[in-house]
Amino acid sequence: MRTLVIGDIHSGLKALEQVLQRAGVSRQDKLIFLGDYVDGWSQAVETVDFLMELAKSHHCIFLRGNHDELCSDWLVNGEDNPMWLHHGGASSVLSYEKADPSTIGRHINFFTGLINYHLDATNRLYLHAGFTNVKGVEHEYFQKTFYWDRSLWELALSLNPHLAKDDQLYPKRLLHYNEIYIGHTPVTRLGKTTPHKAANVWNIDTGAAFMGPLSIVNVDTKEIWQSDPVYTFYPNEQGRN
Repeated sequence: MRTLVIGDIHSGLKALEQVLQRAGVSRQDKLIFLGDYVDGWSQAVETVDFLMELAKSHHCIFLRGNHDELCSDWLVNGEDNPMWLHHGGASSVLSYEKADPSTIGRHINFFTGLINYHLDATNRLYLHAGFTNVKGVEHEYFQKTFYWDRSLWELALSLNPHLAKDDQLYPKRLLHYNEIYIGHTPVTRLGKTTPHKAANVWNIDTGAAFMGPLSIVNVDTKEIWQSDPVYTFYPNEQGRN
């Protein structure tokens, strides 16, 4: 069984279908989705429908992203959030305006059932964004950190690659896990379009909400599959650009 980790989708269902096909995904694979299923392209409802259906036949683990919580809050409470609307939420609003109440109810249940992190049997940690507690995720004080934090990725990027792990200056946060897989901060900000590793942190967000592709990584072999740039599937849309 392969363990495949999938980056931020941002409603790019067409790209998701393509990259799953390119990776040859089967029912024997374990699929770990890093969150941010909505907000970006026009297929928010269709993307969540697809994921819910996929989970009926495949071993799927769905992590919570910050955009998933923002969208869920709007669906549940109808709260106006101008910042969310400006950063991809408007496309989700348009998508859900066409959905019937039963669909919205099922999607609220999907969002509610998302988990904040997953730790596998090989001590690999998966979460959308990061954590701040030096003792590890089990000791995190604020749950929102798991899907909002950027300091973990910034720490990994800034770390001297020659610093030994037994050095007293080595960040304690990074010592708890063999590998850490995150999304949340597009690697396109670094001028990259493929998943990028810094220290023991792998960032799988390759900018699907903007001008980049959607990516899948085999955590054992580090083989990478990518869709075409997601914006090419939605030529008349802006995504989060």
